Amino acid sequence: MHLTHQRGPLHDLPDSPEAYDAVLADVVEQALARLTPEGNLEHPDSDDDIGDTSLGITSLLALAWQRGKDPRLPEAVHRSLAFHLRERVYIEDNPGYPNLRVRDSGLPYARYTLATGAHPIGDWPSTVWALLQAVNVLDLADGLVDDTQRARLLEVARGYWRWLTEATFFNPQEAGNQAIGCVVGGLMLARQLPPPEGEPVRTRALELYTDKIRAHRVRDRGALLPPEHGGAYDNNYGPISLSFLAQAHRISGEEIFAEDGDALARYIDARLTGGGFDNGGPRYSEQHSAFESVLGLRYFGARIGSDLGRYRCDSRWARHAVNAGGGVDGHFAWMLIWQIQDTTRWHREPSEAPVRHQLRAGTVSVAFDSHLTPTVVEAAGTYYLPAAVNRQHGHGPVTEGFLLCRPMGEVRVRDVRTATLAAKLVTKPVVGRDHVLRHLRSLYVTDGTTLWVTVAVEHLDGTPYLLAGLPYATDDGDRIRRTAQPGDVASAGPLRLTHPQSADVDHFDARSDISQEQAAFALAADPRGYGNPDEGWRHLLSSTALEADPAPGAPEGLSVFAVRYGGAGDADFTPVFEATPEGLRVCTEAFTAVIGDAAGDAHGEPELTLLD
Repeated sequence: MHLTHQRGPLHDLPDSPEAYDAVLADVVEQALARLTPEGNLEHPDSDDDIGDTSLGITSLLALAWQRGKDPRLPEAVHRSLAFHLRERVYIEDNPGYPNLRVRDSGLPYARYTLATGAHPIGDWPSTVWALLQAVNVLDLADGLVDDTQRARLLEVARGYWRWLTEATFFNPQEAGNQAIGCVVGGLMLARQLPPPEGEPVRTRALELYTDKIRAHRVRDRGALLPPEHGGAYDNNYGPISLSFLAQAHRISGEEIFAEDGDALARYIDARLTGGGFDNGGPRYSEQHSAFESVLGLRYFGARIGSDLGRYRCDSRWARHAVNAGGGVDGHFAWMLIWQIQDTTRWHREPSEAPVRHQLRAGTVSVAFDSHLTPTVVEAAGTYYLPAAVNRQHGHGPVTEGFLLCRPMGEVRVRDVRTATLAAKLVTKPVVGRDHVLRHLRSLYVTDGTTLWVTVAVEHLDGTPYLLAGLPYATDDGDRIRRTAQPGDVASAGPLRLTHPQSADVDHFDARSDISQEQAAFALAADPRGYGNPDEGWRHLLSSTALEADPAPGAPEGLSVFAVRYGGAGDADFTPVFEATPEGLRVCTEAFTAVIGDAAGDAHGEPELTLLD
């Protein structure tokens, strides 16, 4: 079973002017064949996300004409633009729309679905999208659109902006991508207006960004992020927000968009595995976007000097939104236009700077959460998620059914690199059911193909074990597929793969056919597509899990666990542990490390010595 939306890396998609011209040529042929006598360019099978789509294809035709001067296009643009202005501009309130601040304003808006009152909740983002399509057509109108149509479109675009910012509450779905998109629409609209009229629009757009978006950012893993559907980050919409920030910076030159885009880009870089896999979000867990993310990841990847294009996409939507049958859909046309207009090239090399919330080298990577507990481990082509036991999720020692990974104080990190190795030592104070404070020291070492994990903690009673991950997916190169196999893993103590004893929805068995996202939605409070899968997943009681018993030969007073992900040339895994005046010495087939005393140096910071 392949993960439906986890396909190839974005930077592997064709990205040349010739490739984009080929895309536009395909759009032109589909559009001319589809164009109805009324001028409609909507896909005949579409029934939602529809109020802006014909105008979106019109904007693509305008771009194609500017690049190639196809003589068939002026008439098609005129007819399709007339259709939108005549049939898709609504001024009467949509019955049931709950977010109005002014009733019967008479201002234009776009509908999510065309039937009156059928699904009005989506009208705000649909109007943002329509505004973006409109300003793109205005940008491309010279020599193509007559003065009368252009004036009418400009009037409608101003009305869209006023409806979004005056007649309704701003950002009613708490969706960062929609809100930043609205700001971009205002900035682009301001450029089309005479300066006395455009400057107030520009000022208002910047105020909305500062007061309504930036002031409400959510902190995760040390970064401040535009909130997405009530959460800090969504792996579908987060990169789309990054694309909006890129466009906002491109057209306004305002440094605030560059600063916030850099921060979001570094956050994405840290949470993303080297192989481009990621999951998690308050709207979708695994439904990765595709071309909608190219602009932001490419633009800010170049700015921060990292290979953000490794991000896995759904390449079925690699160039422009299409339906299941492959038919062109103009809903995200504005992003394709900006992507073509921007000349930034992909930065393809990883950043070499150590990152607090990630360890990465070669084909090995570990992404950490805010508590410095692994969220995804990638090694030997297998991706491991945090496992669950007794309602607790994470990666760490389990004693008497209690998982020791949540800190009760400051978490400290030390990064060390040698000529061939990269290592991260994480120390955190933890408390178990016995209320005893212990110091958990977790050492992660990689040579780029193998990951060694050593976890040491003051002696644990009973029969403790290390919860060492939920094997979830493997990399097939072009696709990511589900797995229930432990991968290439060795342990210094006995190692086992366990599965939940219950088949209930709140127990996730990796051998089942459902994905993590489907399981998370099943546990969410609201229906699929509206519920928070991150919140639903937190309701999980137990999961498939790798469990490693303590390593033999640990110094007195310590419980030590050691796991190796990846074969290291199929060498035997028999690490040796020794208490020394400098700390705990760990000797493996590839390195020797000394993990300093839990008290740390003179400032309490962890000490680590690494020899390859």
